Amino acid sequence: MIFNSFPFLILFVSLFVLYWFLFKNSVKWKNAILLAGSLVFYGYVSWHFLILIGCTILSTYYFSLQMQTTAPGLKRKLLFYLNILASLGTLMYFKYLNFIIVSMNELFQSISVKSSLPTLSIIVPLGISFYTFRIISYVLDVDKGKVTAEKSLLNYALYVSYFPSILSGPIDKFKNFAPQINNNRQFDESLAIDGCRQFLWGLFKKLVVANNCAMYTNMVYADYEHVTASSLFVGCFVYAFQTYADFSGYSDMAIGVSKIFGIRIAKNFDFPFFAQSIPDYWRKWHMSLTVWLTEYVFTPLSITFRDYDKWGLIAAIVINFVICGIWHGDNWTYVLFGLFHGLYFIPSILNGSMNKKAKKSNSNLPTLKELRGILSTFTIVSLTFILFLSTDIHQAFTIYKRIFSLEIISIPLSLNALVYPFLVLMFGVEWFNRYEEYGISTFLVKAKPIWRYGFYFLLLFAIFVFSGQEQQFIYFKF
Repeated sequence: MIFNSFPFLILFVSLFVLYWFLFKNSVKWKNAILLAGSLVFYGYVSWHFLILIGCTILSTYYFSLQMQTTAPGLKRKLLFYLNILASLGTLMYFKYLNFIIVSMNELFQSISVKSSLPTLSIIVPLGISFYTFRIISYVLDVDKGKVTAEKSLLNYALYVSYFPSILSGPIDKFKNFAPQINNNRQFDESLAIDGCRQFLWGLFKKLVVANNCAMYTNMVYADYEHVTASSLFVGCFVYAFQTYADFSGYSDMAIGVSKIFGIRIAKNFDFPFFAQSIPDYWRKWHMSLTVWLTEYVFTPLSITFRDYDKWGLIAAIVINFVICGIWHGDNWTYVLFGLFHGLYFIPSILNGSMNKKAKKSNSNLPTLKELRGILSTFTIVSLTFILFLSTDIHQAFTIYKRIFSLEIISIPLSLNALVYPFLVLMFGVEWFNRYEEYGISTFLVKAKPIWRYGFYFLLLFAIFVFSGQEQQFIYFKF
């Protein structure tokens, strides 16, 4: 089920009435309603997915409780590894087993060893990467004593399967989510209105900006060997716009819906295309994943490699981003995507600027230095997105070969003229509100109602009239 669908509208209205009217005084019933809604939302595509997530929830719930009450020793370690296996093992099987088999076949063939290991017919469950990382963070935090194992199966199941974020994040930490569902939520009109506003902005970004950009990128990259090289070059930037509008649009909708139910979930984007360096970009892009990897992968690795000074830090960063790439999918293009981004950190590590954050500016226009940083970072990110979009390494390097050749001197295919004003609107609004929670969180709030509601009407008009051809959310496949 997706947010921009009639079935979701029916589900949302039903949950809203039950949640805020019929059971407004019961925490347990409110959580039960959200869990039931989450299971309907997730199982709408296939009820088989519910069996897998149900088994994973039950096993990790049990092992975590047992682990917490067990003294340090062999038994506790065994419970810990069984707990990790129950979540990570299912992710590895469904998402990476065929990738491993194919890679082994190719490796054996490269050294002239005959091998034909059969692949399996496996359907990757939606959102498995997202809810698995939620579970793993919970298990690791219980093991380290950062959180207490949840005694309520209802509350734990709701944390894992919470419908706004199960398909494409954000990846919330249990310690931030649990206190909110353990207490009764009272309807907060201002928070609900803010949630509606954020949902509207996300819907505009997805349907109007991302879907219209997709029409160009689908056309160009479907015929990457024959279209002009300049079209491929333009296409990599358009795809960057598309991915941002698509993914951040989903996050805005998810956060907005959750606010309506009185629950705040993690911020996932902080206007990453205004970043002035690659480290700054990753502090702003898919923030919940970055925070997860920083805490559970990068920090332990940096401690392990600390005796190697900057080179140890480089090794930790590169490994961290290779894992980030692998998290996205079972393809060597994702491995290279992560590797390249890890390597991009090397100059900032060597010159000591990796943790340096750009200062806030009250100017409406960027300085030349800021503009140079923004444009150079965006160019690097956009070119690397070619790996993200390509179906295999051959396609990716064919595109790179054509772009970085004299073929680039050509006329690109024209982009739909409607895309330009909507891109200007999206980035213009977000630039002037780049220090706010999201694009229109405070935009025109203090203006006269006619201007504020006129702007909302403009967004709704664009959504109903200028939405592009329906496209699946990009991050659903992860």
